[in-house]
Amino acid sequence: MSIFRTCAVMLIAMGLCGTSTSLAQSPLKTQAEFAVIMDYRTGEILFEKAARTPTAPASMSKLMTVAIVFERLKDGSLSLTDEFDVSEKAWRKGGSKMWVRVDTKIAVEDLLRGVVVQSGNDACIVLAENIAGSEDAFAELMNRKAREWGLTDSTFANATGWPDENQKMSMRDLALLTRKIIHDYPQYYTLFAETEFTWEKIRQPNRNPILDMVDGADGLKTGHTEESGYGFVGSAIRDGERRIIVVNGLQSTKDRSTESARLIRIAFNDFAAKAFYAPGDVVGEAKVFKGKRQSVPLIVADNVKMILHRSMLDKTKATVIYEGPVMAPIRGNQQIGFLRVEVEGGEAKEFPLYAGRAVKETGMFGKIGLAAKKLLMRPEADAATQ
Repeated sequence: MSIFRTCAVMLIAMGLCGTSTSLAQSPLKTQAEFAVIMDYRTGEILFEKAARTPTAPASMSKLMTVAIVFERLKDGSLSLTDEFDVSEKAWRKGGSKMWVRVDTKIAVEDLLRGVVVQSGNDACIVLAENIAGSEDAFAELMNRKAREWGLTDSTFANATGWPDENQKMSMRDLALLTRKIIHDYPQYYTLFAETEFTWEKIRQPNRNPILDMVDGADGLKTGHTEESGYGFVGSAIRDGERRIIVVNGLQSTKDRSTESARLIRIAFNDFAAKAFYAPGDVVGEAKVFKGKRQSVPLIVADNVKMILHRSMLDKTKATVIYEGPVMAPIRGNQQIGFLRVEVEGGEAKEFPLYAGRAVKETGMFGKIGLAAKKLLMRPEADAATQ
């Protein structure tokens, strides 16, 4: 019965018929060493360059610290008015600072602004020590949350992004984390759009380079160390659609500003959503064995909708794949196979295909007819193999 282990493949001449999750043939280029563009609504990766390579994230990893605080605010175990003690370690910490004072108390809301707007390493340590008891313990919490949230290319050694061989994140993980922050904590995400914050009479502007350069920009975080170069996680919303970009490994603050603004504009201007099939649409047929019908229509249950670079709209293909002929009886809406859509050189994306109708098994006389037909055909088939 090896006939039932045959993989049936049918190419569909659809014209503009799909995309892949990684547009390898896209003409988009970037001077960033690492980069990713993500569609917020679908989570689809529209462009990537070494996006799954763990690299030094610098202060962009502060997003993980912030996300843990946001989670606790949401579940009620923290409130914005809770006050945290400032340790000498936090006060002495170098790099970018909120300018906390030792042996004082600071509200969580102010500490969050110190992290988000001022990129304060000292504020991160205050949050870490008061939540987990020590910064090392907080780093362990960060690693547990990374695994829980599906950040598979990330490891943490501290709350600040201070250089450490065990402090690594991929651009994809930073995009995934950003998507989670925006989706799960919208009431706190607005902090990222604040343009300045004053603490201890020291006014500091938000370092986000696109807030005043790109319409709809509302986040998120810069990063820089000698090892990482200049990086940025950014997001903007336009006409109800949101895009997320992450870059790292740029050479200067100017490069970071211009490249970040360029990529976020490209994310909106050069990519378009295209619907190819609606739920219930028939995309092909599968052959049936021992059924009252010789074939069954194959339908999609969900929208087959992709976001494509405009230059790739006519460079895609779709393939119906199933194991068949399919043995009757077949239930209506029984999954039969899948529709694979892809761009040359890119990763394929697959959608389940279901039987568009039920097919009953043939009766006794039908089975006798099939057996007779098979016997009549066998000598010719055997001769062909001799």
